Amino acid sequence: MDVTALLDHHRLHYLHETVRFGSVRAAAAGLDINPSVISRQIAQLEKELGITLIERLSRGIRPTEAGELLLQRFRQWSADQDDTIAKLRDLQGLKRGHIDIVLGEGFVSDLMSGPLGKFWQRHPHLTMSFDLAGTNEVVNAVAEDRYHIGMVFNAPADPRIRVATAIHQPICVIVPPGHALTARNRPVRLRELADLPLGLMHPSYGTRQIVAMAEASERIGLAPKLVTSSISVLRHFVKSGMGLTLLPAFSVATDLADRSLAALPVDHPLLGSTKACVITRLGRELPDGASHLLRFVSSRMRAFRATGGRRGAE
Repeated sequence: MDVTALLDHHRLHYLHETVRFGSVRAAAAGLDINPSVISRQIAQLEKELGITLIERLSRGIRPTEAGELLLQRFRQWSADQDDTIAKLRDLQGLKRGHIDIVLGEGFVSDLMSGPLGKFWQRHPHLTMSFDLAGTNEVVNAVAEDRYHIGMVFNAPADPRIRVATAIHQPICVIVPPGHALTARNRPVRLRELADLPLGLMHPSYGTRQIVAMAEASERIGLAPKLVTSSISVLRHFVKSGMGLTLLPAFSVATDLADRSLAALPVDHPLLGSTKACVITRLGRELPDGASHLLRFVSSRMRAFRATGGRRGAE
């Protein structure tokens, strides 16, 4: 039997949506078709392949190893199809096309404050979608071809992704102007923050993950007064005088420029070695619009301007 003939795009699409929504019924509602159609097609595919593709659990379903292999094939197939269509549009001189971007919140102000507007002046007919996510989700979303480009702080090593740009951006102590720490003529020691009120990002975010590693290396435990998934919340937390936070300076660049906040260096090698990264899926050839944007933001955004590091692929 020719297995490749069984890998019908519609069947794989039904399998993908069933796993994504968590049930056949939810997938059918999303696709606006009868649930029996999806169930029948998946069952037929399992029968013809002679292998189980999904496991039915008490709460939803999950793919088997074979099912995950087919899902990866479908994602790559869909991404290749989208990129081919985009490349055909690129032949019109970037007059049409769409770019999907997933990024950490810290990059938003930087991107929107100038670089994106300048890019659209050059390519006014390109459309984009932006979604915000934590570090791990950005990496997974790009690796699974749900987005063309990801912007992430301190990207973890992952064989599925390519780091197109990486610039050293140390984590600093963000304080209100005139705070007592600003009077010291040396970097702040991590231990000095242990007894101060702190607001920190949720553990799924790169900044918090590296701070946790630094805490472990110093054998101290920071007890945050506030934990959040929003940099905006942390900015207001500090501006209101409720406490301090730890963030890369570029994520509050606008506040530093108007002097409503100050960024102080921290004396710790881990916090000084962090990087702002632009990532793509390893092996994916981006359509021209996405490639142009990748190069543009890498050269225009504050996050990717060297601060003692260097720009380059890793």
